[in-house]
Amino acid sequence: MRGLGLLALLMAGPLAAQDLPALYDVSDVADYDVLNVRVAPDASAEMIGELAPDSTGIEVTAADDGWGRVNVNGQSGWASLSFLTRVADQWPDGQPAPESCFGTEPFWTLSFDGPDMTFEQIDAEGQTGLVTHRARSVNRTDRFLIAGDLEGAHMTATLSQQSCSDGMSDQLFGLSSEIVIGGTLYSGCCTMQSR
Repeated sequence: MRGLGLLALLMAGPLAAQDLPALYDVSDVADYDVLNVRVAPDASAEMIGELAPDSTGIEVTAADDGWGRVNVNGQSGWASLSFLTRVADQWPDGQPAPESCFGTEPFWTLSFDGPDMTFEQIDAEGQTGLVTHRARSVNRTDRFLIAGDLEGAHMTATLSQQSCSDGMSDQLFGLSSEIVIGGTLYSGCCTMQSR
């Protein structure tokens, strides 16, 4: 019996880590109040922003002892998970379903809408296509693949569950990406949130 309890504890850690990034809605905050976002996961830490009581689709990119890391006002901060409710059905088949991946210098975005995808760069016409395959690594639970075709060019995206900076702001995202399109490699971050 003790062995079963130990197994459950060992499994709880990796499963919790696999849940993020994910979208949350603010909950249990009075209509006249706000949810404070702080510089560190501590109720006495400096406040750097706030979330309205009716805020929805807030991306939590990491967790630390009851706090969730979120992006507000162009920077990363921490909000109490006691006032955030996870939106259901975000990781189909145990894999993240990002809204978009993006990078800077050059600026690019790969957006997803179900099986459809669009790749855009500054000063270039967008390419559209279809996702044909999604997979999770057989030996790493924090690595994922999205593959498809964009108007004649094959696209392969490898996503990693880790902190990622866009290099242009103080925001932190929960997925990094390496994307190959027609032999060209693009590196960046991915988000579950609409941009």
